[in-house]
Amino acid sequence: MITAIVMVSAATDAIPEVAASIAAIRGVSEVYSVAGNVDLIAIVRVREFDDVADVIAGKINKVDGVRDTETHIAFRAYSRHDLEQAFAIGFDDTD
Repeated sequence: MITAIVMVSAATDAIPEVAASIAAIRGVSEVYSVAGNVDLIAIVRVREFDDVADVIAGKINKVDGVRDTETHIAFRAYSRHDLEQAFAIGFDDTD
């Protein structure tokens, strides 16, 4: 599974509509409205690298109200769950 984090700048008066349109795209798993330099962050999860281009360049960038995007491809996921598993090797959780 390939995960891409897409920073989206949108027309200010259309952020909710842009977010809803992006969230409806196949391959987009989540869309967050955020504070900061961008308006939305979309999480794209697809099976093949070619699908990344189809979803982002082919669909997200074409949503009316999208002004700009910046895409980051995730190489490895780290989470609290993963770290707890790594440090719990050989120990039973008896709490």
